[in-house]
Amino acid sequence: MIYCLDNGVLSVQVSSLGGELQSVKRDGKEYLWQGDPAYWEGKAPNLFPYIARLTRGTCTVHGKEYHLPIHGFLPEAQLEAEVRERERLILRLDADEKTLACYPFLFTLRIFYELKEDTLQVTYEVKNCGNEEMYFGIGGHPGFQVPLEEGLSFEDYFLEFETGGEEPAESPVRIGFSPACFLNGKDEPYPLQDGCRIPLHHELFDDDAVVLSHTPKTVVLRSEKGSRSVRMYFPSMPYIGFWHAVGKPAPYVCMEPWSSLPSRQDVVEELSEQPGLVHLEAGRVYRGFWSIQLSGGNG
Repeated sequence: MIYCLDNGVLSVQVSSLGGELQSVKRDGKEYLWQGDPAYWEGKAPNLFPYIARLTRGTCTVHGKEYHLPIHGFLPEAQLEAEVRERERLILRLDADEKTLACYPFLFTLRIFYELKEDTLQVTYEVKNCGNEEMYFGIGGHPGFQVPLEEGLSFEDYFLEFETGGEEPAESPVRIGFSPACFLNGKDEPYPLQDGCRIPLHHELFDDDAVVLSHTPKTVVLRSEKGSRSVRMYFPSMPYIGFWHAVGKPAPYVCMEPWSSLPSRQDVVEELSEQPGLVHLEAGRVYRGFWSIQLSGGNG
């Protein structure tokens, strides 16, 4: 089922399948990547209870093996609408026999979509409904069209981190990935052009995603030749990834706020011991959010 939100500035569509965004428009202009099997069929999957890949698709929980697909089961799960309003939507997923077979924790997951003028805020809420501590990763994977305006090219755009006038941030660190997209332990400094920019070019993603830590918490997709932009704010997430289909001139870029990282190369991770996962005690609630602000057009 497709749910629609509209506040007169933004119009948004969300699918019950995975709670995935299907459309994000301002002034009738589509900003969200619309999926193309020639490049990538997805649009903006939500990721839970694991980010990216597990070695052999396998993890253990207190020694028992479980099997999860890339980015967990959320992208293929059907969510129910708890709240449906003109500017607000809350979708819910509860643990059931299917989730327990691959992830042995009782939980209630809610995804909040809220329109606030020119901004869409996405909030994840996870409640641990069980009697023991649970471990998970959660995040977003939205893609945005590049270019956002006719007459511009992919290479006219860049990703620009904003500090909001605060003290200069420490230098970003690129997370080291193996050719198979697992952690290889070889993290390294990632210098930014002019101290804040990543110029876009298709070869940037020849080694798959660029995943960074220690960045400012606001990044903007924009061009100096155009007026439309996407500003992402991700204060709850320690990692931000940028990606498009490898080895192709794909006309989009994903901006991915992550709470955690994939498994180490050739290591079947024990979730209770894997660094960086959210540890949530019984009965407690985790909340994290990110938002996108759309600029340009008639606004």
